[in-house]
Amino acid sequence: MQLRYSFRLYPNGPQRSALARAFGCARVVYNDALRAREAARANGDAFPKTGDLSRLLITEAKKTTERAWLGTVSAVVLQQSLRDLDTAYRNFFDGLKGKRPRMGAPRFKSRKDNRQAVRFTANARWKITAGGDLSLPKIGDVRVKWSRTLPSTPSTVSVVKDAAGRYFASFVVQTGPDEMLPEVAGQVGIDLGLSHFAILSDGTKIESPRFLRRAEKKLKWEQRRLAREAQGSNNRMKARLKAARAHARVADARREFHHQLSTRIIRDNQAVAVEDLAVKGLARTRLAKSVHDAGWSAFVAMLEYKAARYGRTFVRIGRFEPTSQVCCVCGIKGGPKPLHVRVWACGACGAVLDRDINAAVNVAKAAGLAVSACRAQVRPGLVPAQREEAGTHRDGHTTVAGIPGV
Repeated sequence: MQLRYSFRLYPNGPQRSALARAFGCARVVYNDALRAREAARANGDAFPKTGDLSRLLITEAKKTTERAWLGTVSAVVLQQSLRDLDTAYRNFFDGLKGKRPRMGAPRFKSRKDNRQAVRFTANARWKITAGGDLSLPKIGDVRVKWSRTLPSTPSTVSVVKDAAGRYFASFVVQTGPDEMLPEVAGQVGIDLGLSHFAILSDGTKIESPRFLRRAEKKLKWEQRRLAREAQGSNNRMKARLKAARAHARVADARREFHHQLSTRIIRDNQAVAVEDLAVKGLARTRLAKSVHDAGWSAFVAMLEYKAARYGRTFVRIGRFEPTSQVCCVCGIKGGPKPLHVRVWACGACGAVLDRDINAAVNVAKAAGLAVSACRAQVRPGLVPAQREEAGTHRDGHTTVAGIPGV
């Protein structure tokens, strides 16, 4: 499978200027191609092909005085910009046909967009130098902070500038079967929540870090400073960067937590089952901020691709499975329960169940995993007392508690 590895870049002043030119040229070619296709659609003409757009908007445009500056960047960057437009149109039409979730039509890019990116393929002849720098055509050797070793030779590299002004090199690499982990006996079902981020069917509860909630005071302060600054001023630009960096710290901490937890679960278990949550629906409730703070979708996506990478089994059960209503001991459905009910007793078998652990066990059972339901039981169920043991004994007389003389 193909994986993407990102590493922090530290370009110097001239290199940042060269990257800004590359971002701008790629954006102009993308917008010119989009404008040409929209004009053809409005006039009822044939849809312009990528080869024709490349010849007209890149090769011929470089010969004009208005677009001569396109020659200051690598031609591969401009070609990849046209491919990005093709991908945007393909995704849009596939959404209309029902082949994928619907998405909007391609839109024009702006120089004020928070994220800027260019892509270099092997034809650009980029390379990693002996000193560990990233050599990019017409940009130079850029310093890279390597946090790990790439598993194979990358095929492409994208240079990304995020909203916080940070630069990243994103490599696409191909993994092989040699990364498969040895088989283990563990099988686990996972119930995702808000009070606890994840509850495993073996009884383990993982606390929710709540990164956004903890940083909320700092974020509010930075957003208020940004709102007070005048539009277009340098102070507003500085305030925008500070706010973006504060948000980036929260996102980075959440992503790191997701990676560490998903890797640990995948390494310790041969099969993993999760529930397909309706995150969009939950995000329209009063719990929206907490739902977005948890980041369930990103975590489940990590579990899925890591399971495929390391040879594990990943199962996603349907979202309408009544995991919180069914007793995992006897299988009797007890009906829906309010969210404040965290522990409940089964009316059929008397087992006292933790709501979250019971749901995790039911997730594993619905996925066909062999898990033990006994760990979901908080304490043994109450056994009905015999008639002669139902009262207190005082002076040899049997009385019902609280009702003297009965």
